[in-house]
Amino acid sequence: MSEHRETLTDLLRPRPFAERHVGPDDQQLTEMLKALGVSSLEALMDDAVPARIRAGALDLPPAASEADTARELREIAAENNPLVPMIGLGYHGTVTPPVVRRNVLEDPSWYTAYTPYQPEISQGRLEALINFQTVVADLTGLKTSNASLLDEGTAAAEAMTLVRRADRKASGPFVVDADALPQTIAVVQTRAAAMNLEVVVADLAQGLPDGELSGVLVQYPGASGRVLDPRPVIEAAHERGALAVVAADLLALTLLESPGELGADVAVGSSQRFGVPLFYGGPHAGFMAVREGLERHLPGRLVGVSVDAAGRPAYRLALQTREQHIRRDRATSNICTAQVLLAVVAAMYAVHHGPDGLRSIARSVHAQAVALADALREGGVEVVHAEFFDTVLATVPGRAAEVVAAAREAGVHVRHVDADHVGLSTSEVTDAAVLDRVLGAFGVATDAAGSVGDATPGTALPHALLRETDFLTHEVFHSHRSETSMLRYLRRLSARDYALDRGMIPLGSCTMKLNATTEMEPVSLPGFADLHPFAPAEDARGYHRLIDQLEGWLAAVTGYDEVSIQPNAGSQGELAGLMAIRGYHQAGGHGERDVCLIPSSAHGTNAASAVMAGMRVVVVKSAADGAVDMDDLRAQCEAHRDDLAAIMVTYPSTHGAYEDTISELCEVVHEAGGQVYVDGANLNALLGYAKPGEFGGDVSHLNLHKTFCIPHGGGGPGVGPVGVRAHLAPYLPSHPAHPVAERRDGIGPISAAPYGSAGILPISWAYVRMMGAEGLTHATAVAVLAANYVASRLEDHFPVLYRGHHSHVAHECILDVRGITKASGVTIDDVAKRLVDYGFHAPTMSFPVAGTLMVEPTESEDLAELDRFCDAMIAIRGEIARVEAGEWTPEDSPLRGAPHTAAAVLASEGDRAYSAEVALFPTGPDPDKYWPPVSRIDQAYGDRNLACSCPPLEAFE
Repeated sequence: MSEHRETLTDLLRPRPFAERHVGPDDQQLTEMLKALGVSSLEALMDDAVPARIRAGALDLPPAASEADTARELREIAAENNPLVPMIGLGYHGTVTPPVVRRNVLEDPSWYTAYTPYQPEISQGRLEALINFQTVVADLTGLKTSNASLLDEGTAAAEAMTLVRRADRKASGPFVVDADALPQTIAVVQTRAAAMNLEVVVADLAQGLPDGELSGVLVQYPGASGRVLDPRPVIEAAHERGALAVVAADLLALTLLESPGELGADVAVGSSQRFGVPLFYGGPHAGFMAVREGLERHLPGRLVGVSVDAAGRPAYRLALQTREQHIRRDRATSNICTAQVLLAVVAAMYAVHHGPDGLRSIARSVHAQAVALADALREGGVEVVHAEFFDTVLATVPGRAAEVVAAAREAGVHVRHVDADHVGLSTSEVTDAAVLDRVLGAFGVATDAAGSVGDATPGTALPHALLRETDFLTHEVFHSHRSETSMLRYLRRLSARDYALDRGMIPLGSCTMKLNATTEMEPVSLPGFADLHPFAPAEDARGYHRLIDQLEGWLAAVTGYDEVSIQPNAGSQGELAGLMAIRGYHQAGGHGERDVCLIPSSAHGTNAASAVMAGMRVVVVKSAADGAVDMDDLRAQCEAHRDDLAAIMVTYPSTHGAYEDTISELCEVVHEAGGQVYVDGANLNALLGYAKPGEFGGDVSHLNLHKTFCIPHGGGGPGVGPVGVRAHLAPYLPSHPAHPVAERRDGIGPISAAPYGSAGILPISWAYVRMMGAEGLTHATAVAVLAANYVASRLEDHFPVLYRGHHSHVAHECILDVRGITKASGVTIDDVAKRLVDYGFHAPTMSFPVAGTLMVEPTESEDLAELDRFCDAMIAIRGEIARVEAGEWTPEDSPLRGAPHTAAAVLASEGDRAYSAEVALFPTGPDPDKYWPPVSRIDQAYGDRNLACSCPPLEAFE
């Protein structure tokens, strides 16, 4: 009987999550290893990873089941106490329309998509982003908006550098409104200090300070709630040759006149209150809009309208060669990402409500604030500002802490401004009952419900600033009032895109692996989604527990002593790590150490981040095999022995190879007095086998949206934690409003919220918790096996450009198309677009080497999908051979005609040198075929004719 019970126990034991995360099963792994002539995964990793950098087993808790992990996360979320949020400061309670929450935020067809660099298969996402840009441009009254930034604080910092970029002769400080959001002021000051720029914080109600200035930032409405007419400050700035930036609240702009109409050059802010949960500070979509003439200075991404091969309008990323790639060490922004998923949510919130609905919400919010202020005054409480939108500043001499505590007891978080003042911000989730509780905390007994009902909307808004200009007039914001219509619109857009729910996205350097449902579900739990980032620490115990554990686990797997998860993108992690190095040198009396060595093959953000951290970039040559040229490295270290700050190096290399010389490189740089920054972009090839903090790294940023399963979300969100050795730990990001007192003083914040994009950290926590040490290590080995398998299958058709230790690639391989292009005229674009007809997203194009494809299959794709991709690439090579043989010219081939829409094929029947079957079904009839919605897009036309808001419907006729 006992034997039977043991067998039954085995049968009931849940299947380990690692077996679900890793695509190939044991039989498939055996086939792949056999194809490579390797006896085992361990033998492959022994060959591939240099012995000198091999590390011991990971020190992590045992792997938990999916059910246990989900239960633990529910328990952790329950430890948070998300009361009604009335703290304000740019973070507000909001209601995500359920149809948007379920069909965007929680839908893998949206959250597993990649950045829309292949626009033909990204039309749905691009239309959603055009909607976002239209919302921002309309409400701010400025012609062009970008497709989102990381948060409001960093958007303001980007505006500070934009005004200098727009006018190279600009001198003097950047003046910031004293009534700006305190976290915005702190982020701007941190960024300015690194770049040696001067920032002056001034009460703009008293006018601009005397002297030169490069620009000015006005908060509209202010952090205190005050609505200052920005026109006098804007006019004074313009008279002195400076640009004016307005940090604005989008909801307030439905009632207040737009910054552009008031004369602003730039507007920044956050779209969080447009349906994006609080998420304890992020992820949220920041924004920036600019007046005509400043478009080409915009940081980040910009979606524009072009035409496809058939002359029909089509969306694409405008000015697609990002600034840091063309300017590198001359860049003034390192932004290479956005908050696409959250921008889509905000855009669809506007589509769902339309302009009338948004005005109604704003009027309700304002009416509540008016009622609250009136009741406070009637109860003997002084209200500081007579004109406000949603924030009331109350004077309670010596009683602020008492009032805040009483409000918390009543279930409401309000803002403790100082000992004598309390801030109260109304929102979409406050109501009369909440206001009654808040008034009770002040000791004021009144019927708030009656007060709200009697309030006249707009009575506390300055009459001279009431909005007169129209907004959101495009039909898309008037067409989807019913849920049926809205649901179908979202479905229609998602169907136009290619995401991981359709098939493999084999992008090198981007690690498009499984985003498991068990990892994703906790994000929507109220305990994680509804907490304000400045809530008291005692109300965020669950978050602090989860963050402490995750930071500890990340330190354990990387070999570093301390990790900060504050950076909310890889670019911000880079900046934080380099600023830690600068802070360390300066604290040691070596401020002259400001040279950062960067290999010529490095990602463009590396050089841009170094400049933003106040460093001078010196390029190190690459050897013929793609590795760092060690002779040139030694020469540069010797030449800069007295001023060397650091080297930034990616490992495995940007070329997808394990270099034998990484430990020697670290030793050479250390001997010259520099620090070693190991870019963690390729950590998926190291996890469980090597630790940057042990083989010589002093600091690394990690991409949780790569190795640790946070989804790419169509181009964001992301998290870029920074890990450091102990000597750099004092220089990790701090935050003046951090809930943990000892983290308030330091080098300053890198992101607007103390914990950055905290709301998506449960995803990575769940991944590590379910995989455990053995699962993570196994995943790394399978990722390396998959890349070597693809390289082996394709090397006779496309040369594999670089190999590393024992002729193995790491987790990605580079296929060289340059010789094929020279012989046939078929370009890398032709190969990428033809892959769409075969049902694939293209690999990374022309990075790190022009004319190549970088393929990263990841551990999540099974053998059938790997073979399907390899078969497609081999078939495309066969089509190229037919061009080489003269059967087709490049122009008349299916490669140049790709991607093929059914409409284009029907329209050109009889005019093509190949059949419809070859065009549309190159592998035979497929009932699940992905149909691209547009033909190949004319990128140059779009750049020449920049249009970045919703086109009229007639354009599509």
